[in-house]
Amino acid sequence: FPQITFQSGYSRIGPADTSLRSDPYNHYSNTLNLNQTIFDFGKTYTRVQIQSLQKESAEADFQNVTASIILGVKESYYSFLKAKMSETVAVETMSQFQQHFDVANAFFETGKSSKIDVTSAEVNLSNARIQLISAQNALRLALVKLNQAMGVISAPEYDVKEEFLVAKMDISFDAALSQAYENRPELLSTARKKVALEKSVDLNRKEYLPVLSGNAAYGYAGDDTTIDKAWNVGVALTFPLFTGLSTKYAVDEAKANLEVAEANEESLRQQIYLEVQSAWLNRREAFERIEAGKTVVRQAEETLELARGRYATGVGSSIEITDALIKHYNAKMTYITALTDFNIAQASLEKAIGVK
Repeated sequence: FPQITFQSGYSRIGPADTSLRSDPYNHYSNTLNLNQTIFDFGKTYTRVQIQSLQKESAEADFQNVTASIILGVKESYYSFLKAKMSETVAVETMSQFQQHFDVANAFFETGKSSKIDVTSAEVNLSNARIQLISAQNALRLALVKLNQAMGVISAPEYDVKEEFLVAKMDISFDAALSQAYENRPELLSTARKKVALEKSVDLNRKEYLPVLSGNAAYGYAGDDTTIDKAWNVGVALTFPLFTGLSTKYAVDEAKANLEVAEANEESLRQQIYLEVQSAWLNRREAFERIEAGKTVVRQAEETLELARGRYATGVGSSIEITDALIKHYNAKMTYITALTDFNIAQASLEKAIGVK
């Protein structure tokens, strides 16, 4: 596009230092200039291409930042669900230890058990109460972190939908990696930057070439009594005969930047490979732990029921119930951890393969 400029000037000119007397006067000037590059061997077009590529790179960077924020929110959300379920388990466990304490105390009063059973049950109940306090505090902290991840630190009280998703692996590692190389915004950004740098090398080389331009101007100048109008039209061919080797160094710098971009692209591809592999393997491992955790929880519940029955009939001991309750608690916590790890790994895999 042509370049249009307008220049306006005003001067107050005093009397000349001569033998002739003259009074001060005002001088005005206004000029409208038009400059148009006629032919520059594609320099202007290349600059436009570079700016367009940099814009696309910036947009891809924005997509990457958005994806990172989404992943952070998901991680905080699943951590909150873990804390919520952990608190529920802690409440149930304390209630179970309370029931055992009541039974042990009743048995002691009727002479069916010793004082040590009551004392042991009371200690276990206190420990369960401490675990509940810790779980409640962890839940409050998890909510704070979730609010922070969502950017609503001072949010009013709200309900959180509790939803853990569990599904078998439905994508192979090779397919996930291929999708990542195709969709990751970081790769798109790096690719656009690399093309822009290639064009920068070409642009700097073109600085050795001349530029043909045209110009036109119209204006007037004068004082309070006389105004003179003038216009001109012309063309100019500018040759960069010597620029102090700045063009050569600019070309060398652009080449070096291009080599750095190529190295960064290869490093990024390796990083993406690692991210996809880690998320894919973590997802598969967590899913297997979920399936195993279901079995462990069921077995722990059966063991707890057997221990209670044995204690109620006077066959079992208080230690059996305590051991069964602890195993039941640990089994549920292990299952909750597996659920959390699976969903976080799923979210990480979605981010790693560029799912929007």
